[in-house]
Amino acid sequence: MAAFGPRKAQRLARADGSRKGGLDERAAPVVRLLNGQSRFCTTSSCSGRLVLVQGRAVDGDSFEIQKKDCSWLLVTHEPCSGSEVMTALEKATGDVVLKFEPFVLHVLCQELQDAQLLAVRSTHCLEVPLSHRGKLMVSEEYIEFLIHVANQKMEENIRRIDRFFKCLELALKNSASTNSSLEKTEKHCPVYLHRRKRKNIQGLHTPPRGPNEELEPEDDVETSLDIFAEIMI
Repeated sequence: MAAFGPRKAQRLARADGSRKGGLDERAAPVVRLLNGQSRFCTTSSCSGRLVLVQGRAVDGDSFEIQKKDCSWLLVTHEPCSGSEVMTALEKATGDVVLKFEPFVLHVLCQELQDAQLLAVRSTHCLEVPLSHRGKLMVSEEYIEFLIHVANQKMEENIRRIDRFFKCLELALKNSASTNSSLEKTEKHCPVYLHRRKRKNIQGLHTPPRGPNEELEPEDDVETSLDIFAEIMI
C-alpha cells in the first residue's frame, strides 16, 4: 500500500518516548532487521526486564496494581540479586508487585500476510505480589527463590530472542524468494493473474457502509502485533 511508506517514515522519525530513551541492546538486531524491510515498521520494543512496581490497590480487599500513578522501585534488563530487591523494597509504602516481562515488540505491517508471518505470543512471564500497604508479605527466603526463577526466565528469554531473530531472518528470505517467483509467474501468465484477482475479489466480504460513514485513520489493512520471545519453531 502506497500510504504505508510515508507513515513508516513519519513514525520512525519520532523521538523515543521510552523511559530509557533508546533501543535495548538485545532488541536492536530484530528491530533493525524489520525496519530494513519496506513492509514493516516497529513502534515499540523491550528486550525483557525484571521490575518492582508500586501502586495503590483498587480497594481495601483487592490486590491489583493500577497503571496510573504507579512507580517503579526497581527495573533491570539483566539478572539481579535478592539483595537488590530487598534494598528496593525498603522504599515501599504501598502495594508492590515483582514482575518479569519477556521480550516484546510492536510492529505495524503493510498487509495481512505480513502480519501472519510475524504472529507470535508467549506466556513466559512472572508476576507476584510482595508487599501490601508497605508491609512485606513474604519471607526474604521466598524472595531469593523468586529472583532465582526470574533470572532463569531472563536467561531463557535471551536465548529466545536469538532464536527468534534467526528464524525471522530465514522467514523473510523465504518470503522474498516466494514473492519473486510469483511475480515472474504472473508476468508471463496473464490468465493466472486474472484468475488470482478474481479469486481474491470473490473471497472478500466487506460489510456495507452508510453513505456518510468514513474510515477511521487506523481502520485500514495495516495491522499492529504483539510479538513475544517464545517461538516454537
